[in-house]
Amino acid sequence: MRRRASLVLLALAVFCAALSPLLRWYAYPRLAKIPPNQYQEMVLEAKDATLLDYFNGMQPKKVDKVTIVQTLKGNVEASEEIEAGAGKDVVVWDTLTHIMDPEGKTVSQIPERYIFDAHTQDPVHATGEMVDGDPVKREGIEFKWPFFTEPRDYLYFDAQTRTSSPIHYVGPRTYRGMEVYYFEQTVPWTKVSMPKKMPIEGIDPATIEATTGTTLWYTTKAMFWVDPVTGAPVNAEQEIKQEMRGGIAASGPDGKLTAFAGHVKMREDYARYTFDLVASNRTKVLALHTYAPIGLAAGGLLLLGLALWLEARSRRGPREELSA
Repeated sequence: MRRRASLVLLALAVFCAALSPLLRWYAYPRLAKIPPNQYQEMVLEAKDATLLDYFNGMQPKKVDKVTIVQTLKGNVEASEEIEAGAGKDVVVWDTLTHIMDPEGKTVSQIPERYIFDAHTQDPVHATGEMVDGDPVKREGIEFKWPFFTEPRDYLYFDAQTRTSSPIHYVGPRTYRGMEVYYFEQTVPWTKVSMPKKMPIEGIDPATIEATTGTTLWYTTKAMFWVDPVTGAPVNAEQEIKQEMRGGIAASGPDGKLTAFAGHVKMREDYARYTFDLVASNRTKVLALHTYAPIGLAAGGLLLLGLALWLEARSRRGPREELSA
């Protein structure tokens, strides 16, 4: 009976030992990916900001708050179409950044389509990749870091300038009790395109520069607190400045008018929601990548030891009976 039990335990030990590396090196690389149908909404705020008053004299003024609503929707149909030609799992995110003044009036709306590899987060170049209707060809990451983010600099795409530049790893941080990596990127003053959606109906931003000589300039300091397991930011902030220069901005100091200046942060309820979501996904990734493989390996060793102990007892039993 003991021998039969030891054989069963030995079989279970072999099964666990075989399943452990299978989960880690076969299942994990295939299952750890961004789902194509993801939907997420985020509300950010810039309190005590400066905003250009388009309706009363085109002058900058201090406002209590500027609200930015970002929606992200996975386009399953587009991802399946691109996957057919790319030969790999692809995610297509259609995003919309809606900026509103304290009264809820639209300041601008900027749509964006981001196409990337579901496993590595590397950009995938395909028809439809754009920012505010302008075709772009991204280099580096945007929105999300790779699974098991490394403590190093990455190339990060800035949607305003339509360019990529290094985002620097500053060091480890603790955010709401979670160990994270902190990254910073500074984009110097750069001439950028005016949003196609303007606060005043009938204004065509494409003709403003040509007819008035007015240009829009932008700089930012972007800050991200990133969970290194999932690669998802648990917090993000930006210090943004936008200026109109020349033309209709000639009345301002040095021929400039502040279009926007503020420190953009997640609203507290969305900050809590984002943290809880990332923490939940972190547990799932670790279960597949670390906890389950190690647990199976340890269980296999324990079962092997128990099987050998039972086998030794089963052999000792007959010998003890013969000596008696």
